[in-house]
Amino acid sequence: MTQRTVRTVLTALATTVAVGVTALAPAHAAEPAAPGHGHAATQEALRRLVDEAGLPGVAAEVRDGGQRWFGSAGVADTGTGRARSADDRFRAASITKPFIATVLLQLEAERRLRLDDTVETWLPGLVRGHGNDGRAITLRQLLHHTSGLPNFTEDPDFQANSSGSRFPGHRYDNHTPQELVAIAMRYPPTSAPGTRARYSNTNYVLAGLVIEKVTGRSYAREVTRRVIEPLKLRGTSFPGSRATMPDPHPVAYSRLHDPAPDAPVHDATEQNMTWLGAAGDMISTLGDLNRFHRALLSGALLPRAQMAELLTEVPAGEGIGFGLGVETAVLSCGVQVVGKTGRTNGSMSASFGTRDGGHRLTFNINGDWLTDEMLYVNVIEAEFCGKAPARTASGQRPGLRLPAALVG
Repeated sequence: MTQRTVRTVLTALATTVAVGVTALAPAHAAEPAAPGHGHAATQEALRRLVDEAGLPGVAAEVRDGGQRWFGSAGVADTGTGRARSADDRFRAASITKPFIATVLLQLEAERRLRLDDTVETWLPGLVRGHGNDGRAITLRQLLHHTSGLPNFTEDPDFQANSSGSRFPGHRYDNHTPQELVAIAMRYPPTSAPGTRARYSNTNYVLAGLVIEKVTGRSYAREVTRRVIEPLKLRGTSFPGSRATMPDPHPVAYSRLHDPAPDAPVHDATEQNMTWLGAAGDMISTLGDLNRFHRALLSGALLPRAQMAELLTEVPAGEGIGFGLGVETAVLSCGVQVVGKTGRTNGSMSASFGTRDGGHRLTFNINGDWLTDEMLYVNVIEAEFCGKAPARTASGQRPGLRLPAALVG
């Protein structure tokens, strides 16, 4: 097996915020970790993430078999020095997507829909314009990001309001899912349906609307009654248009994607997340996300046939595999991980684990910038491999770097 290292790519134009997409690039191999290697490397990776990137704070929880470990670095509030907590609520952003995919797969298992149904079947007339056509796109293609639909968060005017320079004056704006889809319809498809995987938040806004059409209830209510309540995820919720955060929570610090080293930092804690909707509006905790992914990957939420569909990978370039709502990658020590990244203003998160769900890591950063994306990747490498990949003789880690136009 070719040894690789997970890297994160937040798909966007120029300085837009987007949701994390994991990608792989060839890397210098780290030796496999011995069983029971502990979490010293993970704690060190958390410390370096804060110290070297100048981020305010980070908190992580690991569940490995029956063992639980919590680690943190930095602070939840730079004004008071309050520490990060295992109970912190934070905006999970695109880690919402596996929850949405799970509900659609449950509906398929109940024979209330088929993944090969077209979008037009459930949302007639909504996906039309500039060559986009819901009659040619299936629900499976939405969940696999192979629909070819444009990403509404890449619209320059929308991104300036939702996550860029105009965010302070637009943080309380309310958006309907139909409005978000209409923004995407201003642009031509990125590819023909089913021919290429390309991350698009539009796919999951549509998936949320399909859940509503099939069940007669909102995606938030369906996820709550099918997943959140049965698993007793007491720190997980959908805020709707509510801009405030439940306590306890860290302050969410944002540079609004200004790349300048001395860019001003804004308090982005309050924001109306209808600008992402079903693509990323959920609030959660470290423990809840670990519990959800463990239940999902162990087969507790889906029948065997739907589990196979969930984990069927579509190549997305540079080693990444898109499942239905999840992504897969192989670390430098050969360990395969499954999970999701998430990013919104003032918050970056990751939740990854082994394919059986037995060993899980979730971490959240209450800041949204990185001076070196490998500092983020190294937290995952440290936990599952026991150490991060070594630097080269030049002092740089090997592997493809992100283009300057991409953030995160």
